[in-house]
Amino acid sequence: MAKILSVVTGADHWTLADGTAHPTGFWAEEAVTPYQVFTGAGHEVVVATPGGLVPSVDRASLPPMSTAARRRGPGQDPPDTPWVAAGMEAFEELRRPVALEDVDPEAYDAVFYPGGHGPMEDLSADPASGRLLTETLASSRPLGVVCHAPAALLAATGPDGVNAFAGYRLTGFTNTEEDRAGFADKAKWLLQDRLVALGTDFQEGEPWAPFVITDRNLVTGQNPASVAPLAEELLRRIG
Repeated sequence: MAKILSVVTGADHWTLADGTAHPTGFWAEEAVTPYQVFTGAGHEVVVATPGGLVPSVDRASLPPMSTAARRRGPGQDPPDTPWVAAGMEAFEELRRPVALEDVDPEAYDAVFYPGGHGPMEDLSADPASGRLLTETLASSRPLGVVCHAPAALLAATGPDGVNAFAGYRLTGFTNTEEDRAGFADKAKWLLQDRLVALGTDFQEGEPWAPFVITDRNLVTGQNPASVAPLAEELLRRIG
């Protein structure tokens, strides 16, 4: 049995360019799906958040289904929101997270970061998360990051100013998707722009469609539709 760390945002809002606080948190589907994949294979999942805060779910990722459908994009089927809600209820580890600052990376066989806009608020500048990402990347243990969670990679920059992920092929929530979600003109910065500025080789798939990129031990997914194939790829690498 493997032990997998799920690093979840502790933010309950995202500060927009005009200073307003947009309610957010983690995206339910992106946390629940990997949890079910991992535990269904007999593995243990531990949740960590900054300060050990009980994380907030982005209410837009729960019923009503029309809200979730809008976020996934035109012509895309919405997630099975009753299933997601039931999965959230069963995900007891979300209600008793450990403090990210106390995590020993060597105690885990793999690390996974779900998205939601929350990581853009806190994990993008969290030094404990940055150290965890840097050490996991260097260890060759599987590291999965999906949707907006690659914002956490911004904090993995060393004293020399070089980011640990520079030169890696990866993906994340694209500018096009942020525009279609209605936030591109409201955000302080866009994830794709920041990842490109880090020196990563950012890859972009079709909006709202599953798209997963692997480079060495790093596995990244573009959007919520990418979380299931990403989780399966992590599971394959864990063995």
